[in-house]
Amino acid sequence: MTILSTSAFYERASQDLSALRKRAELLQGQVSSGQRINQSSDDPVAASRLRELARADDLAAVNKANADRALSDLTLADSAIQEMADNLIRAQELATQAATGTLSDAQRQAIGEQLANISSNLVALANSKDGSGHSLFGGETIGTAYEYDASGNPVYVGTASAGDIPLGDGQTVTRGVTGPDFLNFSHGGVPTDLFAVISGLAQALSGGSSDPATAARDALDAMNTGLERITTTQTVIGGRMNWVDLNVARHVRQGEMRADEQSVAGSIDIATAITELQEIMTVLEASQASFAKLASLSLFDLIR
Repeated sequence: MTILSTSAFYERASQDLSALRKRAELLQGQVSSGQRINQSSDDPVAASRLRELARADDLAAVNKANADRALSDLTLADSAIQEMADNLIRAQELATQAATGTLSDAQRQAIGEQLANISSNLVALANSKDGSGHSLFGGETIGTAYEYDASGNPVYVGTASAGDIPLGDGQTVTRGVTGPDFLNFSHGGVPTDLFAVISGLAQALSGGSSDPATAARDALDAMNTGLERITTTQTVIGGRMNWVDLNVARHVRQGEMRADEQSVAGSIDIATAITELQEIMTVLEASQASFAKLASLSLFDLIR
């Protein structure tokens, strides 16, 4: 027969009750939070994986913000370029009118004034800003893309490239286009830009040319080349926007996969946890009652 001392009895009972209380507290915390792991010691391997998944979520949030910024810049650029295309089409209509030989000098001068206004509109659109106030078509410059020189001609003052934005997993996208990318071209083997073509025609129709009709026909041919450049650039921007959308969709799928893994690794079955908690509480109450009854017994009560 094994005989326990009074101190051993109390120590053993205290350990058993303490273990039951700790298990009950753990289950209560899990039911309250919905998570199986409240601290790393609960499951070190699963806790480490959950931390990795949480870091991946943080990085994905940064990539999503970058994608939103790139998409916003590209959308603004596409809108501004479309306005430029609309202005250029109007300039072509005016040049077509001016190319006829039946107009009076006053009529050609009126057309020249409209073309001068269109040229100014194009410069203003080329100096459009993004949501942060930075130039849309100035590359990575903070200021405007174009400034007027001493002769009143718009001159590009931005950087050579627009710069790339990271989208995660080694993928990037160019955030926009520079003004020269779509406003500069060669006509008749001579480098020029859309501003010079339209403003030059405006001056020719206002008395700057002895043969304004021919000047209008030459300018019209150059405008066709300029419109092709603009259309090509719109296609490029559309392709970049699609690329951003594809990367966003990829991040969404990866996020859903991480959420599923986090649920498996860290979440609990609420019904199972509540059932176990109720069982533990019942055992704990019974153990406490048994301990109290046994602790009140005395050998002298048995030998009276």
